[in-house]
Amino acid sequence: MTKIGLLSDTHSYLPEQVYNHFANVDEIWHAGDIGSIEVADALEKFKPFRAVYGNIDGADLRIRYPEHLHFTIENVPIYMTHIGGYPPNYNAISKPQIKEYKPHLFICGHSHILKVIPDPTFNLLHINPGACGKHGWHKISTLVRFDIDDNRVRNFEIIELGKR
Repeated sequence: MTKIGLLSDTHSYLPEQVYNHFANVDEIWHAGDIGSIEVADALEKFKPFRAVYGNIDGADLRIRYPEHLHFTIENVPIYMTHIGGYPPNYNAISKPQIKEYKPHLFICGHSHILKVIPDPTFNLLHINPGACGKHGWHKISTLVRFDIDDNRVRNFEIIELGKR
């Protein structure tokens, strides 16, 4: 079993609560708009870290992280990008990648809206963890925590950090 902490849209601000909420995870994933190398460095020092860059991220983060990330954990194929759309309205870049790579878990950020949507058409679970930074129009900062265990996403938790 692999315990995952998922966040997005920090926009150069990393709330201290992240360290408490992600204390027992095995990996942290960031779905883009990290905002600064300092946020990425702090998360990399804390736990094993995977990330994609977002539309506000500069060249320093774009060199370090890809725009699209495909990987497998516990037999679960995963596709993570920053701007991806939602079922059934994926964007023009994400939809062909979903068709080609057939992920069971599709993760994106960008909207600052926390959503968890099963997509029976592509047999995947879409997750957008919302935003945990101070910038944007979201009202509540959010994180997501879950386990991946032998081809299943389990123990899904939505964490509200309070008003941004």
